[in-house]
Amino acid sequence: MNAPHPHSDTLPVPGAVLHHEVRGEGPVLLLIPGGAGDAGMYAGMAPLLAASYTVVTYDPRGMSRSPLEGPPGDQRVSVWADDAHRLLDHVAPGAEASVFGSSSGAIAALGLLARHPERLRRVVAHEPPLVELLAEPAPHRALFTGVRDTFRAEGAGAAMERMAAGLGGGERTAAEVTELPPWIAEMAPRMHANTPYFLEHVLCPFTGSTPDMDALAAAADRLVPAAGHASRGITPLYGPAARLAELTDRDLTELPGGHLAAVETPTAFANSLLQLLAA
Repeated sequence: MNAPHPHSDTLPVPGAVLHHEVRGEGPVLLLIPGGAGDAGMYAGMAPLLAASYTVVTYDPRGMSRSPLEGPPGDQRVSVWADDAHRLLDHVAPGAEASVFGSSSGAIAALGLLARHPERLRRVVAHEPPLVELLAEPAPHRALFTGVRDTFRAEGAGAAMERMAAGLGGGERTAAEVTELPPWIAEMAPRMHANTPYFLEHVLCPFTGSTPDMDALAAAADRLVPAAGHASRGITPLYGPAARLAELTDRDLTELPGGHLAAVETPTAFANSLLQLLAA
C-alpha cells in the first residue's frame, strides 16, 4: 500500500472511541504518542517507517479525535495499555507487533508489554518519565504536581512554562509547538486544545505510576529502554529510562536528539528506530 496518506478509521473501546491511522505494509509497528500529542506527532517519520512496516498511529483516549464517553477523569496506564492491545487486535488480529512510545506514550507502551507480552516482538520505550523509579523521586514528583497546580491556578500556558523551566528546556511549551517544522503545524491546534486535559488528567497519574517490574523483567528480551543523547542531565526524562534498563538487566540505548527528537528530526530518528527494530 505505502500510500503517502494514511487510511483513517475509528475503533470503539470501553469508555471512548479511538481515531487511528494505518499506512504501509509488512510487520505491524504501533507508535504511541506522548504528552498532548496525537497521531500527527509521528507524521514526519511514519512514511519512512511505512516502507518496511504497517505503521499504526492513533489519538489516545480523550485526545483530539478520540472522544471519551462521559466526563474526563484521571487516566490509568492499564486502560491505555488495553486500548493499545485492542487496537492491535483490530488492525492485525493475532499478529506479533513492535511498539514505539515516547514520554507518556512510553509509559503506556510499558503497560502494554507488562500486560500482553505474547503479542509483542519489541517495545522501544523512549524517555518514560516514571519518576517513582528514581532513587530520589520526591523533587521530580513535586515538579509535576506543581505543574498541575499551576495549571489549575494560572492556566495551561503558565503550567507548560513551569514544566519547561523545571526540565531545563527538555520540554517545549504549548506556545512553542508552532516553532516545530511546517509538517507538524497541522497538529498544533489539536495539541493546544489537548493540553488542559493532559495537564489535569494524564501528567500526574502517569508520571506517578509504578510499572509492574516483575512482568517487565519477565519480558525483558522484548524491551529496549531508550533516551536521547541531548536529554543527559535531565533527570526526570533520562533517569527513569536508565533505571528501567538497570532493573531489567538491559542496556540503555541512546537515540539522537532529545525528548522531542521523533518530531524535530524525524529522518534521523526513524533511521535509528529502524536499526533497533531490525536487531
